[in-house]
Amino acid sequence: MTVAPLRERPAYSALKDHHAKIERVHLRQLFGEDARRGERMTAEGVGIYLDYSKNRITDETLKLLLQLAQQSGLRERIDAMFSGEAINVSEGRAALHVALRAPRDAAIFTGGRNVVPDVYEVLDKMAAFAAGVRSGEWKGHTGKRIRNVINIGIGGSDLGPVMAYEALKHYSERDMTFRFVSNVDGTDFAEAVRDLSADETLFIISSKTFTTLETMTNAHTARDWLLAGLNGDEKAIAKHCVAVSTNAKEVAAFGIDTADMFGFWDWVGGRYSMDSAIGLSTMIAIGPDNFRAMLDGFHQMDEHFRTTPFEGNIPVLMALLSVWYNDFFGAQTVAVLPYEQYLKRFPAYLQQLTMESNGKHVKLDGTRVDYDTGPIYWGEPGTNGQHSFYQLIHQGTRLIPCDFIGFARTLNPLGRHHDILLANVFAQTEALAFGKTSDEVKEEGTADWLVPHRLFEGNRPSNTLLLERLTPGALGKLVALYEHSVFTQGVIWQIDSFDQWGVELGKVLAQRIIPQLESPTEPKLGHDSSTNNLIRRYRETKGADMKGAG
Repeated sequence: MTVAPLRERPAYSALKDHHAKIERVHLRQLFGEDARRGERMTAEGVGIYLDYSKNRITDETLKLLLQLAQQSGLRERIDAMFSGEAINVSEGRAALHVALRAPRDAAIFTGGRNVVPDVYEVLDKMAAFAAGVRSGEWKGHTGKRIRNVINIGIGGSDLGPVMAYEALKHYSERDMTFRFVSNVDGTDFAEAVRDLSADETLFIISSKTFTTLETMTNAHTARDWLLAGLNGDEKAIAKHCVAVSTNAKEVAAFGIDTADMFGFWDWVGGRYSMDSAIGLSTMIAIGPDNFRAMLDGFHQMDEHFRTTPFEGNIPVLMALLSVWYNDFFGAQTVAVLPYEQYLKRFPAYLQQLTMESNGKHVKLDGTRVDYDTGPIYWGEPGTNGQHSFYQLIHQGTRLIPCDFIGFARTLNPLGRHHDILLANVFAQTEALAFGKTSDEVKEEGTADWLVPHRLFEGNRPSNTLLLERLTPGALGKLVALYEHSVFTQGVIWQIDSFDQWGVELGKVLAQRIIPQLESPTEPKLGHDSSTNNLIRRYRETKGADMKGAG
């Protein structure tokens, strides 16, 4: 299917005209004209209920947005992804994260090979290893059982595992400690191990190439720490380190038995990898059965996205609404607000998923876009955020669409807590949508001079996602929902949601600067005047510190 540039698609032009007609229409009016709006503008699937009625849309808006999806070739692109085509065009790869959670008897091909058996070979190996660590069968070098697991990775090799661990902490093995090291700042490692014993600690080193600078710097520090705590015995490394990697040579050189190397594939992007071997720490924490339940949740959402007509397709609807605000209202950010403390790291996880995927300025054909892509995603769990940045959302000058996530049942029932929590979800979306008029403020007895300060304009859009409770399966569904929403946005914008060249330049330049910082003699600098000056300043301070220490 040949797809026209975005601005040349008939639905885009129609949406532009439509936006000019309704951009000032208030949600008070839309709800006033349709008593059933809050019941009609909903979608439900695989245990997720989406209320999108508090968005600045009409039935005509929705019809045009769905036409835009069709004219963008979304159905064809979905089929291409699920069939293993190389939709990651700049790297010539498939984007087959859906294969990571497919049923064992499924057949998903890329490059003429059914990859599902490969996936299950790794999953089975992970399950056996996780069971051994959890039961105490896997012992450290001195014969003690492993009680501490530290995942060393960065980007998708860290954000997914740490988010999943925090999200599923309720289901985790509570007599074990799980920590995560990603930052090359030495403080991150020092704080992670300061109260641990080497003879009870296992490191999972997650790096596909086993050469990633930050990860391997931390990995070698972990190796030194282990040797210092285990009498320098090199054989100890194989009992206290395993690898998630594909580079057997480097893994073996590190001292890890390649039998304890868990692989994955180039058709798995880092930010889409938490349900691959990158999730080994998650599996050890929650157990193989709960991990499989999480994978099933992913798969259920995959099937919902693949088979459900767009008008009832939750990821598609959320993506279209995001495009509506991004491209027509000029909204630059999206707030994701989970009212569930276990999901405290979920917004941070989504930042990489969304912004590394769709933070692109060129289209698939390499030409520059002439419209905005990739809004900024951010957020914090409720109700904490209500006492910080909600002020800006309610009364600020910027339009900030919000996703509220709530659960009907709590994992930790304590008196009235959950009713109060959910009351805040519903109250915030109501307040954002309808606000408070000057007449309503005056009726409260507010002095005229104070009325403008206490006025709420409303007309601030939001989605509300409701699930029954936070289970491993529910987490998988939520993550897959946002994965497919991001993909849908990328299809409409005609960008590659699966490469990330934007992270490369800074890393390359850092490799040039490191020896200049470490050189015992004055290096020859060829950067701009600012960078040259900063390097000299750092070297002077570092030199003064070394003299003082001497």
